[in-house]
Amino acid sequence: MGAPKHSNKFDPIKSRIDSHNEDNRTYVWELPVRIFHWINAFSILVLIATGFYIGNPFFSATVPEHASENYLMGWVRNIHFLFGYIFTLNLIVRLYWVFHGNKHAKSNPLKLSWWRGIFETLKYYLFMNNKKRHYIGHNPMAELSYWIFIGLGSIISISTGFYLLFEPQPESFYGKLFAWVPMLFGGESFSVRSWHHIVAWGFIIFTVVHLYMAIREDWSEKNGTLSSIFTGYKNDAEKKGNKDDN
Repeated sequence: MGAPKHSNKFDPIKSRIDSHNEDNRTYVWELPVRIFHWINAFSILVLIATGFYIGNPFFSATVPEHASENYLMGWVRNIHFLFGYIFTLNLIVRLYWVFHGNKHAKSNPLKLSWWRGIFETLKYYLFMNNKKRHYIGHNPMAELSYWIFIGLGSIISISTGFYLLFEPQPESFYGKLFAWVPMLFGGESFSVRSWHHIVAWGFIIFTVVHLYMAIREDWSEKNGTLSSIFTGYKNDAEKKGNKDDN
């Protein structure tokens, strides 16, 4: 038997755990994926909080004064714009990692087997007879939800957000760069803003379902789903079972 191959990608947590790794532990989430997850989660939290305030200011300065002196809305808008840039850059890095990460970081909706996996996973969740495969990473249905919300949802949020940011400067470079956005989202500023708002609620719903499914899987499967987003490792009972059978 040849020596096992090791990845050249450095991960300090993986290096620390390797020395006492158990037989059924599998390294699933690489460091860039985990960093993306937490930056994305925090960015969405900040963007939703600041976005709701921009749309409907729910508190103001305790001492009434001129807006130029208080500048509360200005700070909230600046924070919203800053995390919009962070959110965008983070998504670009994650897209890059789809092609350069390990097999658990990749997803290919163009494969017929991927769509069959969605169908079988759906039957599994509906307690129907199924041929669902064992997935230590994301199953195809989870991947589909990420493509819809984190993929398409993010693109809609980013494009509408940047259009609204540069709308007052239509003759600027960035104003012209995002001039196409209204043509796809209703033709007017209000429609673009509405789409931006709808996607924000989509992220909220996705987050609630995502947390529920992660906690449910961690509790029912005992596979370390929750801790894996910190360490990168999940417990693979099937892997251990295969070794016991040999």
